[in-house]
Amino acid sequence: MGKIPQGILGSLSGKVGSIIGGSWKGIDYIRIKPASVANPRTEGQVNQRNKFTITLEYLQATSDFIKVGYKAFAVKKTEFNAAMSYVLNNAVGGIAPNFTIDYSLALLSRGSLSSVLNGSTDLATPGQVTFDWDDNSAEGNANATDKAMVLVYNPSKKESVSILDGADRTVGSQVITIPSTYAGDTVELFMAFVSADGTQVSNSVYLGSGTAA
Repeated sequence: MGKIPQGILGSLSGKVGSIIGGSWKGIDYIRIKPASVANPRTEGQVNQRNKFTITLEYLQATSDFIKVGYKAFAVKKTEFNAAMSYVLNNAVGGIAPNFTIDYSLALLSRGSLSSVLNGSTDLATPGQVTFDWDDNSAEGNANATDKAMVLVYNPSKKESVSILDGADRTVGSQVITIPSTYAGDTVELFMAFVSADGTQVSNSVYLGSGTAA
């Protein structure tokens, strides 16, 4: 049973007939319960679910990075929902039903801070990945104190490891430790920068894939 605590002009909580009301992040909403679908598995619906599933797996595994990287887009929505919308609309490709994510387009961070210059990675040392970049702190709106954000994503295990407050932009290198269980797995590598006060981020950069040692 639905309740209208402040009269007919107040917010609705619960269900009244086909109308459902509630509140999320302090925002009152109402929606109409959808009618039953005669065929919930049309080709279009299946394709959309497949796209949704692979995007969800990718973003759930990288959610800590996203919380920083999409902070500026969490307006009346969560950072995760903002990232979900972006990746679904910009980075999912392939031919149905075998959809794939284009990691070069699947940004884990979005912002106007100057990005990574000449980023590269080294996976030769067992249990480690080294991220390197050129110091561009004198260019654009970059700052010497910007912090490196690095991430190693393991698609086969649907998990990642990351550092969200790493070396200064001027240092040019950051080592991250990865689990020994990653050895032999293909990993996807990403990097971005965040300002020292956490208010600005750069777009993430995809640095390619490699086999973990």
